[in-house]
Formats: sequence, C-alpha cells, structure tokens
Amino acid sequence: MPDQVISNDDISKLIDTSDEWISERTGIKERRFFKEGKDTVSTMAARASEIALQRAGKRPEDVDFIIFATLNSEYFFPGSGVLLQRELPFRNIGAIDLRGQCAGFIYGLSIADQFIKTGMYKTILVVGAEVQSNIFEMSDRGRNMVVIFGDGAGAAVLEATDEPGRGILASKLHSDGKHAEELYSENPGGRKKVRFAPDMVEKGDMLPHMNGKTVFMSALRYFPEVIREVLAECKLTESDVDLLVPHQANARITAAIQREMKLPDERIVSNIHKYGNTTAASVPIALTEAWEEGRIKDGDTIVLAAFGSGFMWGSVVINW
Repeated sequence: MPDQVISNDDISKLIDTSDEWISERTGIKERRFFKEGKDTVSTMAARASEIALQRAGKRPEDVDFIIFATLNSEYFFPGSGVLLQRELPFRNIGAIDLRGQCAGFIYGLSIADQFIKTGMYKTILVVGAEVQSNIFEMSDRGRNMVVIFGDGAGAAVLEATDEPGRGILASKLHSDGKHAEELYSENPGGRKKVRFAPDMVEKGDMLPHMNGKTVFMSALRYFPEVIREVLAECKLTESDVDLLVPHQANARITAAIQREMKLPDERIVSNIHKYGNTTAASVPIALTEAWEEGRIKDGDTIVLAAFGSGFMWGSVVINW
C-alpha cells in the first residue's frame, strides 16, 4: 500500500462532503493515495510480488509467466505487465495485461489456472494493482467517485501441484456489456479523432462516470448468484465455505452478501474501511490480510468473488 493515508476528514476539507456522509454510504473511513515520483502501478506491484514470492519460497527467476490486472497503466501503451517484468530479476518471460477492472484479479486467477492445468507453465505470478487517485477530480462534481476509490497492489504465486483436491477447484466468469456505460471512463478513448482537447477537461468529459444505483443493485444480484454457481460446480454449499473474500466495493454490498449467504462475521472479509475500493487490487489485498491474521488454514475452502465495470463478475473456489 502507498504510505499516504487520506481520511474522510482530509477529503471534506477539499470538497463538500463529510466523514458521516462517506461512512454511511460506503463504510469507508480512509484510503491510500500514491505519491508521484515514488509510487507507480508497477513499482507497487513489484513490492507486493516480492512479498508473495518470499512467502511462497520462490525467486523471480522461478516465475514462468506474469498476469497483470489493472485499469490504469503507467502508459497508454505498453501495459504494466512488462514494466513489472523489468522491476525484478525475472527471466524474459511473457507478461499480459488484463482490463477486467474490479474482476481483474479473479479473471487473472482463472487464466493462470488454465495455463497451469494445460502444462504450458508451472509457476505464474498474478497481480492486481491500481493507481486511481489521479483519474478522479477532487471537486464537488467528482465527489461521488473520489470518496470511494484508493490505490494499492496485491500479488499471488500460483504453482502446479499433484495433490488431488488442492488449489483452485473451479472458477466462473461472466460479463454483460449492455451495462458498460453505467460505470466507465469514455475519454481519452478511441472513439474520437481528437483524443485530448481543453473542452474535455473543462466539461468533465475526462472523468469516470458511475450510475451508482444500477451498479449497486446489479452487484447485489450477481455476487450471490456467481458464488452459488461456482460452489455447485464443486458440489459444495454456503455452509462449506470457511472464508469468503469479496471484492471490497461498498460495505453495504458486503453486508448484503453476508446476509444472503448466511455467513457469520468470522467467515467473511471486510477491510474497505481502511483502503476504500482498490479495484483489481481489492481481492488480493483482502486475501493477504486474512492470511496474515491467521484466518486461513490449510485445507480451508476459500471463495473469492468480484463484480464491477463492464459489467464483469466472477468467483473462484480454492482449497487452501
């Protein structure tokens, strides 16, 4: 995580909002913002990757492939996967970028799982990392977006195993492009001949847009649906879940999922109050913290789930 902590009170000094307003609607108390010249998407990803590799007993030289999920690369092109590849002493391995937004890490795990199962690669690094604080406007017109999102990175090392019934048991992925414009950033995009113009900035056309009500209601529908779908694939039910790690979009969404799935507090992870919505980094950060706190044990059934822009959503079942 970046070092810079931004509280709700800090934001309320710059725009018309309050800690009470933000907390009531999102459950967020603070978030992290990157520092220009110190943090980038790929350098934060490299720090997270070093920790993941160390805990996995691996070196960068052991990695066969990189899957990098982010919505805001350092450059328009190339993507951040190759920038991460040069940050650590990896071999000249392949690196791909995923534009899966909030579901990016889930999609990345599923892709890595298939690469490993086919025998193409043995060890894959999957990363979710975001710098989002620079794509929102710290103003009243940008208020509904800037209070929600934060910056950060998380990483996981996946490796082949011969143990039956261990690792990733199943994954389910979905999308519905009819709702793409309900949560999106149109500019600078490829639809116009003039990609950058002063009037775009003045009008706010460069800012992300979100139809909060539609996104909220869709998340309430698709989260439980895809979780039950992937559990059914494994012949499991909600009662078999030792820990659910949902994408940290909104505390009210997490609470609704918990009620719907009838899970006690100890079987669901919520850390949005500390970091806000870190999009592709959200699930790996929450998963990491749960593991660090001793909430995950060998043999546990862990379910990861995410929903976001696209709309894209998915879920993964892991035997830890």
